[in-house]
Amino acid sequence: MEEEEEAIGFLDKVLEDEDVFVLEECDLGTPTSPDSGSPFLVAVKVEAGKGLEMRKLVLSGFLASEEIYINQLEALLLPMKPLKATATTSQPVLTIQQIETIFYKIQDIYEIHKEFYDNLCPKVQQWDSEVTLGHLFQKLASQLGVYKAFVDNYKIALETAEKCSQSNNQFQKISEELKVKAPKDSKDSHTSITMEALLYKPIDRVTRSTLVLHDLLKHTPVDHPDYPLLQDALRISQNFLSSINEDIDPRRTAVTTPKGETRQLVKDGFLVEMAESSRKLRHVFLFTDVLLCAKLKKTSVGKHQQYDCKWYIPLADLVFPSPEESEPSPQVHLFPDHELEDMKMKISALKSEIQKERASKGQSRAIERLKKKMFENEFLLLLNSPTIPFRIHNRNGKSYLFLLSSDYERSEWREAIQKLQKKDLQAFVLSSVELQVLTGSCFKLRTVHNIPVTSNKDDDEAPGLYGFLHVIVHSAKGFKQSANLYCTLEVDSFGYFVSKAKTRVFRDTTEPQWNEEFEIELEGSQSLRILCYEKCYDKTKVNKDNNEIVDKIMGKGQIQLDPQTVQTKNWHMDVIEMNGIKVEFSMKFTSRDMSLKRTPSKKQTGVFGVKISVVTKRERSKVPYIVRQCVEEVEKRGIEEIGIYRISGVATDIQALKAVFDANNKDVLVMLSDMDVNAIAGTLKLYFRELPEPLLTDRLYPAFMEGIALSDPAAKENCMMHLLRTLPDPNLITFLFLLEHLKRVAEKEPINKMSLHNLATVFGPTLLRPSEVESKGHLTSASDIWSHDVMAQVQVLLYYLQHPPISFAELKRNTLYFSTDV
Repeated sequence: MEEEEEAIGFLDKVLEDEDVFVLEECDLGTPTSPDSGSPFLVAVKVEAGKGLEMRKLVLSGFLASEEIYINQLEALLLPMKPLKATATTSQPVLTIQQIETIFYKIQDIYEIHKEFYDNLCPKVQQWDSEVTLGHLFQKLASQLGVYKAFVDNYKIALETAEKCSQSNNQFQKISEELKVKAPKDSKDSHTSITMEALLYKPIDRVTRSTLVLHDLLKHTPVDHPDYPLLQDALRISQNFLSSINEDIDPRRTAVTTPKGETRQLVKDGFLVEMAESSRKLRHVFLFTDVLLCAKLKKTSVGKHQQYDCKWYIPLADLVFPSPEESEPSPQVHLFPDHELEDMKMKISALKSEIQKERASKGQSRAIERLKKKMFENEFLLLLNSPTIPFRIHNRNGKSYLFLLSSDYERSEWREAIQKLQKKDLQAFVLSSVELQVLTGSCFKLRTVHNIPVTSNKDDDEAPGLYGFLHVIVHSAKGFKQSANLYCTLEVDSFGYFVSKAKTRVFRDTTEPQWNEEFEIELEGSQSLRILCYEKCYDKTKVNKDNNEIVDKIMGKGQIQLDPQTVQTKNWHMDVIEMNGIKVEFSMKFTSRDMSLKRTPSKKQTGVFGVKISVVTKRERSKVPYIVRQCVEEVEKRGIEEIGIYRISGVATDIQALKAVFDANNKDVLVMLSDMDVNAIAGTLKLYFRELPEPLLTDRLYPAFMEGIALSDPAAKENCMMHLLRTLPDPNLITFLFLLEHLKRVAEKEPINKMSLHNLATVFGPTLLRPSEVESKGHLTSASDIWSHDVMAQVQVLLYYLQHPPISFAELKRNTLYFSTDV
C-alpha cells in the first residue's frame, strides 16, 4: 500500500490537480490493514504461507473484510440515535422521515452480519480442516431480501442525504466525516469516511460475498459436508444478484434520460485534454445522450474512490468543428522526440532489471521500487506523447481539445458519438443532484479500469512480438463510389501505436489493387491496425491544429498478433472488415533471433552481403556507389517526407532496387528517380543490415559498448574518437558520410518529424549489431537484445550525431584526441 500512496503523491506532483492512480475495485480498509478479501491480497498470502490451506486463507481474508464492513455499518449507525433524539425537539437537525429514508435497513443489515461474524470467527481461529461452516453462508444468503429493500431505497437515500447536507450545516459536518473504527490489529484507532461512501458499502458487499463463495467452492473438496451447503448459498446469492441486477447496475440506474429512457454507458477511456494550456489526463465517459469528462478525486486510501466531473455536453449540443473551421488551438507544447525516446528506453531498461531481479529471486521491495519508477516513466510518456488533435464543441459556447496518439482512436470516438447522434436526442441541463448521481456511478461502471500503461498489466501477459512482420496489402472492396484510396499500417510499441507503412494512392477506383509488401519492425507488439483513407488534394482543407491537409478515414480495423498464428514460415492470409469495406492482406513473421543473423553473400559480385572493403576496392570508390546514390536521392526529394527512414518502403520495390544494384545495371539511376522515396530509404537500410559484419565492425563492438557507458565526458570523448580512428578506412569514410547525411535530415525535423534521436533509433542497431558469431559473447536472448544492447547501440550513434562535425583528416592526424583535456 505504501507504494500506492507514494505513486499517488508522485502523480499529484506531476499533474498539480490530477489524481489518476486507479486502485482496484475493492474495499481497501485502512492503510495498515487492507481488506484481505481482495483476490490480489489472497494471492500474496498464498505465496507467503505455502503450507496453509487455501480454504482457510480465503475464509480468514473474508473474515478480516467482514470486520471492516461491520465497523463501517457501525459508523453509519452512530449518528442515527442522536439525530433521532433531536428530531422530536424544537430544533431538529433532520425529520424522522428523513432519518428513516437515509438510514433505511442499515440496522437490520448490521445485525445480520454481526451474527454471521460472531459465529464464523471462532471457527476460523480454532481451525480444523473438517469444520463445517456452509450453513452460516446459507443463512446469510437467505437473508438477502433485506438488501433488496436497501437497494430499492438507495437512490432516494443518497438524494435525501445530499439535500439535507445543502440545507443544514450541522448535518453536512456530520456526513462529511464519519469515524470508522479500525480493525483490531491496526495501529490506527479509526479512519474518516463520508456518509455517501458508507451508504455505498452494502451494494458493494453483495457482489463481494458471491465472489468469496466462488473461491470457497473452488477450494472445498466435493465430498466435504460443506460443499452442497456452499453450492446452495451460491445459487441463492446468484439468483438474488440477477434479480436486482437491473437496480444494482449503475449503467441502468445512472438516472434516466430527459425522455424517460434508461441512460447507458457506451464507451469510456483515458484521454489527454489540453486545459489551461497544460496537458491533463482525463477519464471520458460517453453515455447514450451525454459526454462526461471526469478526473479521479484525490482520496486517502480507504475512502471510496470517486470521480469529479470537469464538464459535460449533452450529445444534442455536441458538434465537431470541421478542421478548417476550428480556431487555431492554444500553443500545444510538444515534447521533443528524443525525450520521449529516452522515456521508452528507461522503461525498457527497468523492465529488464525487474526480470533480472525476478530471475535471481530478488527482494520484493527492490522489485516494487523498480515498478514504481517504471510507472512514473510510463505515466509521463502517456501524458506527453499524444499529438493528434480531437476537438469537440458545445453549440452553446465552449470548445474542448483532446490530444490522441492515433487517428484510429480519434475516428473511434467520433464514430461512437455520431452513431448516438442519429437518434432523436434532446438538449437538457443536469441538476446538481443528477450530475452527482451520474458522476458517482462512473467509478462502478467504467469498463477501462486502469490508465493504459504496461506496468498495470499482469506479469504473465504475453510480452508481444520482437522481430519483423512482413505484410502484403492486397486489395479492398465495398466502396460505394470511386475515390483516391490508400492504406496505412500501425503497430503498437510500449502501449502506443506508431504508423509504420503506407501504400501508394490508387486513383479513382472502387476496387483498389495495391498488392504491396512491407517489412515492419516490431518492438513488443501485440496488434496490427489497418486504416483506409481517401486522399484529399484540396489545399483549402487544412487542419489549423497541425497545419496538415486532412484525408478522410473510410474504414479501420485491428487484429491481435497471435504468436501461434503469425510465427509460421508461411504467409497467413486474412481479411479485415471495416464499415462495409473489406481489406485483404497476408502476413508472416520473422523473430528477432532470425533477423539478427548477418548472412554473407555466397557470390562476391554484387554489393549486398559483400564486405564493404571488397565493394569499394572493386568500384575504386571511397564510399560504396549504392550508399552515395540512395543518400543523394533521399536528399533530393525525401528530406521533407514525414517519417523518412521510419516509414517502411514497399518490399517488392526494395527487392527490385536490390537486384538492380547487385547486377550493376546501368538503368539504376532511371529506376531510382521513379521509385517511391521510402523504398530508396529502405534499400539503404537493408544494405547496411545485410553487410556480413556491421559497419562499425564486430571486433570493436565490445569497446563501443564500454566507451558509451563511460561517465566522464573527457574520457568518453577520447575513447569514442579513438574507436572511430581504429576503423578500417572504407568503414570510417562511409560512416562519416552517412553521419553528415543524417544530420541534414534531422535539420528538417519540424517538417519530416525525424529527430536525431529518431534516426539513431532506426540506424543504431543496423550499423552496430554484431554478426552472429561475435554476438554470442554479449547477447543472450531476443528480448535481452532489445532491452539492453539495442539501447546502447542507439546511444553510440546518437553520440556521434550530436557531436560537432568530425573530419576524416583531422581524426587521423590526432593520435591522442583531447588527451590533455581531463
